[in-house]
Amino acid sequence: MISTQRINSKFLIPLAGVALLASCNGENKAEETDQLNILFIMTDDHTRQMMSCYDNRHIETPNLDRIANNGVIFRNAYVANSISGPSRACLLTGKHSHMNGKKDNISIFDGSQQTVQQLLRQSGYQTAMIGKWHLDSEPTNFDHWEILPGQGSYYNPDFITEQGRTHYEGYATSIITDLSIDWLANERDKDRPFVLFLHHKVAHRNWMSDSQHLSLFEEKTFELPANFHDNYEGRIAAQQQELSIASDHDMDIVNDLKMLRPGVETRLSNSYINGEYNRLNPEQKAAWDAHYQPIIDDFYEAGLTGKELAEWKYQRYMRDYSKTIQSLDENVGRVLDYLEENKMMENTVIIYTSDQGFYMGEHGWFDKRFMYEESFSTPLVMHLPSRFKKQGVIDALVQNIDFAPTMLEIAEIDIPSDIQGVSLIPLLENSEAPVEWRKSLYYHYYEFPGEHAVKKHYGVKTERYKLIHFYDDIDEWELYDLYTDPSEMNNLYGEPNHAEITAELMEELRKLQEQYEDPIREKYPI
Repeated sequence: MISTQRINSKFLIPLAGVALLASCNGENKAEETDQLNILFIMTDDHTRQMMSCYDNRHIETPNLDRIANNGVIFRNAYVANSISGPSRACLLTGKHSHMNGKKDNISIFDGSQQTVQQLLRQSGYQTAMIGKWHLDSEPTNFDHWEILPGQGSYYNPDFITEQGRTHYEGYATSIITDLSIDWLANERDKDRPFVLFLHHKVAHRNWMSDSQHLSLFEEKTFELPANFHDNYEGRIAAQQQELSIASDHDMDIVNDLKMLRPGVETRLSNSYINGEYNRLNPEQKAAWDAHYQPIIDDFYEAGLTGKELAEWKYQRYMRDYSKTIQSLDENVGRVLDYLEENKMMENTVIIYTSDQGFYMGEHGWFDKRFMYEESFSTPLVMHLPSRFKKQGVIDALVQNIDFAPTMLEIAEIDIPSDIQGVSLIPLLENSEAPVEWRKSLYYHYYEFPGEHAVKKHYGVKTERYKLIHFYDDIDEWELYDLYTDPSEMNNLYGEPNHAEITAELMEELRKLQEQYEDPIREKYPI
């Protein structure tokens, strides 16, 4: 029988601050904190397939890998709801979406509820939030915040502050990094510990790269996923989505792939022309047009259709996405360099993750939402000061509801009993995972009807198996054996030789819904 255990542990690692030597000629002064600093870096839609410490088939990310090389890499990190706003609410509250109230990207996050920054701030931490917020409400319990409105813009972005709007010229990834380093260097009280949420827009649709990276990856042919031309046999919900790279409705040739041409109108062409493209200043637009115009001319001259067009769109998508990750990696490197130069690595825990994973052509898709591995999973690496015992790979099942209790335990703050996640500190203190660590994860996606038409669904995942129920205007179950079918192509639900494991997973799903108090169990009792 599969079981789930809640872990609460006392943080046993001594937390004395690291004193830094100062010299009389004005070199870096000592930072004396009784508690560890926390730098939490989050990106949008960055997936493990595009981070070389997980998968080096496509691109190299040496600076992101630096974080893992000086700490740990989680091989089984997942989210509770694979969509941006709800994922961020899970991070801040340590609770599933039905408990924190942010189920989709339409609802407004209630910032008056208990959050991790509130608890850290009450205990003396300086709290700062810089970059993408995307919770449709004003940030609360931050000493300093400067956020992008909504999804934000890649070029020449506006930011919202307590004083009003501010406009910056440049590329968002670099600007967010500049603002963060400036806060670290000039605005915080260096005698107190801090938590900085450094949240990037990258790599959200429509993947606008920094002009200095426009020529990168143009000669690279990316490996086509084996299931790129998936026909979704036996998976009714997958047949009804709108995530298809091949579909001009789903992946827009102008907005997403920048094939702008007079007279060509698409579903989202006006969004591109009057949106991101319109934000480019004359110098940026000149560089942009010089790069894309030859590609545009070649594309329309070729007149591609069918599989050739779908595979061309895939290569264009992969190149543009990769360029945004290049900028991200370089800017993460700038932050790491600042911390190293100021001798802060020994008293700072660095957490890097994304709000969820993303499809890079698997099943022929882009975007996220489904409980399938590519979007359910998320990258998670941590730099750890030397006082922590664990280094290298961690295989335990972890989830984004665990971030809040982990930060609280790092800060030696009692974890409130209503937080549903568990602290990851036991995984960082020992070479082996605790015997009673959780054996399963719960997932629930709500946003239907909505963009990309992914049906509402919930499910349970263990190390080997996954059981999913699509519900509301559909009633379909899916079962996967991840050992024999890691690409989730063969739905085993209803097969007689899998009846026993199905019954076990049903029982585990029921237990998780009760443990996490999901009211869906009353509508669809198991």
